[in-house]
Amino acid sequence: MLILTCPYCGVDAEETELAPGGEAHLKRFGPGASDEEFRDYLFARENPKGVHFERWRHAHGCGKWFHAARCTMTLEVFGTYPAQTTKPPKAIREAITAKRPGWTWREFE
Repeated sequence: MLILTCPYCGVDAEETELAPGGEAHLKRFGPGASDEEFRDYLFARENPKGVHFERWRHAHGCGKWFHAARCTMTLEVFGTYPAQTTKPPKAIREAITAKRPGWTWREFE
């Protein structure tokens, strides 16, 4: 079972207490976006076998959205952080790199 710590209220919540929200750190386009930008926002998603950054909502708790870095194969959680964060915190990226040398995904720098 997947257990994530809510960065707001500090509760270790089981996945039954959470609601998934898809991929984290997507650039959302507003009015005036090109057809290609809007298409990519709707349909172009990472679906890695391994480390992934996701959005979750603590639905049966504080109700707030947050991000989680986890491995989709092993359910290993590298950390959680507030949804308002525009890129994964350095400590989480370093924890992933320490366990998975050579790991790359997106450039957040």
